[in-house]
Amino acid sequence: MFVTRLSYLLTALLALAFSSCYQGTRPAQLGKQAPQFSVTDSDHTVSLADYRGKVVVLNFWATWCSPCVEEMPSLVALQKDMPNIVVLGVSTDVDDAAYHTFIRDHHIEFTTVRDAANKSNALYGTFKFPETYIIDRDGKIRRKFIGAANWTSPDIENFLRSL
Repeated sequence: MFVTRLSYLLTALLALAFSSCYQGTRPAQLGKQAPQFSVTDSDHTVSLADYRGKVVVLNFWATWCSPCVEEMPSLVALQKDMPNIVVLGVSTDVDDAAYHTFIRDHHIEFTTVRDAANKSNALYGTFKFPETYIIDRDGKIRRKFIGAANWTSPDIENFLRSL
């Protein structure tokens, strides 16, 4: 009896957990213009508009996010493998020192900026990390990735080349 109830409870919890995940439906932003933003942190200012005419891999992340940390090496590798693609990271970290330590220790060699106010990710409706948007040369969102991805996978690199 207890095992049966526990089984039902676990099934219900799993169903609830997966019901909020992206399960292949088309996100509302696809095919629409990417929201424009400009972020100034302690190092520099980054504007999405500066990359118009280029394919952009826009990654929202944070140093405290385990899946973000997991995917960072593949984002760095993607930038090296495909220098014509712009990898743009937007960190939501509040702690400037932790952000800079992470950038240094993980050898982040793509453009990244810290948006402690969370204004840029809010424009996209992104509050769980990592979340990544592929923006084409015309500034339209072509794909959205929720969670960590292997950015050097042949499928992703072929998709990026097709843009």
